[in-house]
Amino acid sequence: MSNRTRKLIFVIVFVVMAGGGYAASRLWRVFEGSIPQTFTDARLQGAIIAQNIVNLSNQSAQDLARVNDLDREGSTEDALRLTAELVNRSKEIRDEAISLSTQVGTMTRALSEINSLDARQAALESIASRLALVSRLINYSGYLGQLLDALQHRLSGNGAPDNTVQNAIEQVNAEVNAINNFNAQAGQAMDRFDKLIGE
Repeated sequence: MSNRTRKLIFVIVFVVMAGGGYAASRLWRVFEGSIPQTFTDARLQGAIIAQNIVNLSNQSAQDLARVNDLDREGSTEDALRLTAELVNRSKEIRDEAISLSTQVGTMTRALSEINSLDARQAALESIASRLALVSRLINYSGYLGQLLDALQHRLSGNGAPDNTVQNAIEQVNAEVNAINNFNAQAGQAMDRFDKLIGE
């Protein structure tokens, strides 16, 4: 191996090590130094919980399309059965919402320990989006209950206006879209937070 090749290898190794050290120091600052550990832990747990909520509500939206089809076909009993399953699943989503609220509360209490005002503002925007997501989950559960009531009335022979089921389904779907949007906004705000902390 020539001296020139050795020097080139040495330079490459030095650059890689220096770059790795710089990246490691930035990560250390982000996750250990600049922000409280309680915030970091709550943020990560909150993101996981929020994604679970999004996944569950998206699955419900697919099932609602099936409920709508069954109702149009006159299979009210099957539509009612599937809606009852959706209502039970919404209880699981409510439990997740309670867990998310707990993590958001922890993040909020840790805000004052974040030195950068811009980073704190980005974190606050993420928190606001998570709280809005929880609020839309409450609406979502209410509309699912309305859908169940409408189908029960129809099955019992008391009848329900033709558009009642369709309206309830549309309202639930609107809440699912809002949940997705608020989750995306929360993620974008935390991406901005990471950039600000890493500067």
